[in-house]
Amino acid sequence: MSAWRRTWVPAIAVALVAGCNLAPEYARPSPFAPAASAEMPGAYRELTPADFPSTDGWKMAQPRDDLIRGSWWEMFGDPLLNELEQQVDVSNQSLALAAANYRVARALVGEARAQLFPTVTTSPSVTRSTFGSGTSSTSGTSSTSPTRSSSSTTTQFQLPFDATWEADLWGRIRNTVNASTDEAQASAADLENTRLLIHSEVAVDYFELRAQDAQKEILDSNVVAFRKALDLTKIRHEGGIASDEDVAQAETQLNTTIAQDTDLGILRAQLEHAIAALIGKPASSFSIQMAPLRPNPPEVPLGLPSQLLERRPDIAATERRVAEANAQIGVVKAAFFPTLTLSGSAGFASTALDSLLSAPSRFWQFGASLAQTLFDGGKRQATVEQAMASYDGTVATYRQTVLTAFQEVEDELAALRILSQERVQQDAAVASAQTALARAEDRYKFGVDSYLNVITAQSTLLSNQRTAMNIRLQQMTASVLLIKALGGGWEASRLASR
Repeated sequence: MSAWRRTWVPAIAVALVAGCNLAPEYARPSPFAPAASAEMPGAYRELTPADFPSTDGWKMAQPRDDLIRGSWWEMFGDPLLNELEQQVDVSNQSLALAAANYRVARALVGEARAQLFPTVTTSPSVTRSTFGSGTSSTSGTSSTSPTRSSSSTTTQFQLPFDATWEADLWGRIRNTVNASTDEAQASAADLENTRLLIHSEVAVDYFELRAQDAQKEILDSNVVAFRKALDLTKIRHEGGIASDEDVAQAETQLNTTIAQDTDLGILRAQLEHAIAALIGKPASSFSIQMAPLRPNPPEVPLGLPSQLLERRPDIAATERRVAEANAQIGVVKAAFFPTLTLSGSAGFASTALDSLLSAPSRFWQFGASLAQTLFDGGKRQATVEQAMASYDGTVATYRQTVLTAFQEVEDELAALRILSQERVQQDAAVASAQTALARAEDRYKFGVDSYLNVITAQSTLLSNQRTAMNIRLQQMTASVLLIKALGGGWEASRLASR
């Protein structure tokens, strides 16, 4: 008998603690659907090393220089942008909400893990009872007299301790813990994705604001030039050389440009207000001094396409939710099997307080119960099918997130490559427009052409100057969006393990 106990009792105890796991063995799904017959590309297509020499800011990467590191916005070398970005982590309320959601998810892990341990409660009590209290009567031949019956009063002191524990025979609790842990990791990735989105939005808004300042600089210089042209035309008109029509055209050109210059203030104010909200400051007390955009698109470390899966927090979040859905399958499958609950009570009970904690006052009891659903009309099977469908849905979400990530990277690489070519072409157009304007002004001064040709040349130059600045803004914006598409220096290894 003792040998049996030594052999089987420990084995039974281990079985009760370890139990079975009904969840499918988890493996990260392939990033592309098998039906698509797609493989992980070895390199990005839209910007190859052969394109680096003709792409602004790009050069061959040096060893250990293929990852975005630290505060990525510092690559742009703008002190004010660095200052604004640092305030995001401190004051942005969307980020604070994401951080709170992450703390909630972590607390739920602790709540789920607590089910692995017994629940112990106590309910001390004092009960005072009285028995036999009352009166009775005695009958005789001559008279009837009342008689008081005997009574007793007792006080019961109890100090019980109750414990219950559900044996995790089928892995329901462990899979619940795993699912909660996976969701906490997904929430951590959501937090980092929110952080990346807000930082990139601040940078994009900042560069757009600076581009508005640069556009104003262009328009201001043109207003000065057009005002001088108007003054010259008025002088020529007074000398009988220019017509009233020439003066009216010069005034129209000047006033139109002034109106365009004024209109820039609307978008600039909106961008300033947006930045204030992103860094957690009221728009009424926030302002940014005017300064034109200084375009300097940086070289963004690309790495390999396969590394993208580990760099994007949104991909990590969707992958963790695939693991969570996998664990939930094990949770719902456990409902097909009985639940074993062990319970016990122990404590002290006595009619005298001074002897309550003595050995004779001790009591204990132990028991076990099984609970099993015998018929539910197919509810459990439907729940399993729902969990498996949810798993398939999370896999589809994961794969679509991967596809979107590759699309975003290739989009921005194509934009940077093409914008570099477009910038050179547009700069040539600006130079040509400047030459055309100088010649038109000379021909007008010598009476060869009308003032309409000067107006046309002025409008052409202004339009090309503004287009050139827009191209430089698009380069800066594409650089920010490329950094965002690559994950902003985040790595999946930062997620806490189980």
